[in-house]
Amino acid sequence: MALATREDLRNVAIVAHVDHGKTTLVDAMLRQTDSFDAHAEVDDRVMDSNDLEREKGITILAKNTAITYQGAHAKNGPIVINVVDTPGHADFGGEVERALSMVDGVVLLVDASEGPLPQTRFVLRKALEAHLPVILAVNKTDRPDARIEEVEGEAQDLLLGLASDLSEDHPDIDVDAVLDVPTVYLSGRAGAASHARPADGSLPDNPDLEPLFETILERVPAPRYDDGHPLQAHVTNLDSSPFLGRIALLRVHHGWIKKGQTVAWVKHDGSVQNVRITELMLTRALTRYPAEQAGPGDIVAIAGIEDITIGETIADAEDVRPLPTITVDEPAISMTIGANTSPLVGKVKGHKLTARMIKDRLERELIGNVSLRVLGTDRPDAWEVQGRGELALAILVENMRREGFELTVGKPQVVTREIDGKTHEPYEHLTIDTPEEHLGAITQLLAARKGRMENMVNHGTGWVRMEFIVPSRGLIGFRSEFMTITRGTGIANAISHGYGEWAGVITTRNNGSIVADRSGVATPFAIMNLQERMTFFVQPAEEVYEGMVIGENSRNEDMDVNITKEKKLTNMRSSTADTFESMTPPRKLTLEECLEFAREDECVEVTPENVRIRKVELEGSLRARAASRLKNQK
Repeated sequence: MALATREDLRNVAIVAHVDHGKTTLVDAMLRQTDSFDAHAEVDDRVMDSNDLEREKGITILAKNTAITYQGAHAKNGPIVINVVDTPGHADFGGEVERALSMVDGVVLLVDASEGPLPQTRFVLRKALEAHLPVILAVNKTDRPDARIEEVEGEAQDLLLGLASDLSEDHPDIDVDAVLDVPTVYLSGRAGAASHARPADGSLPDNPDLEPLFETILERVPAPRYDDGHPLQAHVTNLDSSPFLGRIALLRVHHGWIKKGQTVAWVKHDGSVQNVRITELMLTRALTRYPAEQAGPGDIVAIAGIEDITIGETIADAEDVRPLPTITVDEPAISMTIGANTSPLVGKVKGHKLTARMIKDRLERELIGNVSLRVLGTDRPDAWEVQGRGELALAILVENMRREGFELTVGKPQVVTREIDGKTHEPYEHLTIDTPEEHLGAITQLLAARKGRMENMVNHGTGWVRMEFIVPSRGLIGFRSEFMTITRGTGIANAISHGYGEWAGVITTRNNGSIVADRSGVATPFAIMNLQERMTFFVQPAEEVYEGMVIGENSRNEDMDVNITKEKKLTNMRSSTADTFESMTPPRKLTLEECLEFAREDECVEVTPENVRIRKVELEGSLRARAASRLKNQK
């Protein structure tokens, strides 16, 4: 048995923090290699194919594309570069871990102004743990506030720090090789790259991405395989087709896979079943095309195995050798998802309402989302869903809402652990970039949420960078307050910092809720009489019910109000009658804002048309009785 190399192939992942330009760079790579047909109309950020990805401007799902490079550095013929675009948000870390199992090297993208941020550290650590070579790409060199040399130094410091941390747990890591990282300077939007460092705020001195392609071909090793080894392939992702059913994406490690071949399917429980590959497809740019066979290093799509899941192995039917399953970090945040129990349930025909439908949908999500868990509760129509972070769970609920489900969603909670008889909770490493004038207010806000400042740097540009260690509980509902304090200018990013001892009571919202005390329709007359003391979430003529949260109180206690009160009619004419110019427009909350706003005794009603906050116990008299009982116990 001899080791062989596929010199015509490279597999590389592009990893970075949120909004540092991964998807835009992939656009430029596809265009400069003529991957699209001449007549094709191509949008910006073509890899963000999901509607939510386009709306939020972030990558949620890891996706791969294939670029055929035929430039000056392809000396022995065309080279296929499989590029995997990964999410930058740590809540979708399971996607990153799956993507890294498909590739042989990574391009670490760092913003030339913001520098390495928490998620940069997260994805880089995962790459180093997997012993993958790293290429440092300093992106957006043409930003007016670029500080290229400083950012390059910060990235080298990050590499050194991670290498020293990992050397204790992974003694086989070569620290010298980790620090020997080539640097490419580029502007993904302009499609330009160079090996020479440009001046701050200017484009690279080369008009195309050839230096990046050259570095990838030199530094990312070609797939190596044993030419006598039987077939071994890992399931790294799932897709579906209305014609082919479930499609499994594989990274072939050894051997050859052919259309119509009978292979061994090794399941998670260790059982083996012989199945037939009915369809085999390779990727070119953004489309899949049928192929007869694929070999070591190829990333392929196969059909014919209906129940296959991520992490399982496709092996030779005569010589079965399973690969290790893909492992991901433990979930830190949970929320309860159940059937909608509000009085307005099922108002629109055709929506998915039953607990069975919701349970089936959550089980389908588990198939493709390796970082999610679904646990039963003491209620038959509700389930505890655990994930990496608040955003990942909110994306799941939003997708279900768009699919026509009606849900009741509980307030996000942290997943605690018992260690040596003491309760431990997850902590986050929070990095904040903000104008100097908001420094005091942010420090005060995080102090109330049990945050501990670790570092503060003033770059001399009028902006300050602060780093805090904060309990994950303290960051639930933090973002909306933070954006209000900084008037929308601040940038906050957090990543898991592990578990620590329970930090005690954290008060995350000082203002109380305004609750409707009866069912009916909200009237302009009632809103105008109350709006000076509160902020409303509903507008006139909107249907409300008892126990529904319709606004935010200016004081810290809840208040029940009659939002359906109508003006008494008289036969007297008034010059000011029915003038509503002074009515304040309602504050419309998104799903994420509702989840942040809700208190422990509140939940969120999610329907395809509306997202409402409501009390868990709708009847006012029962809530008052429970509050009185709690007060007497204290």
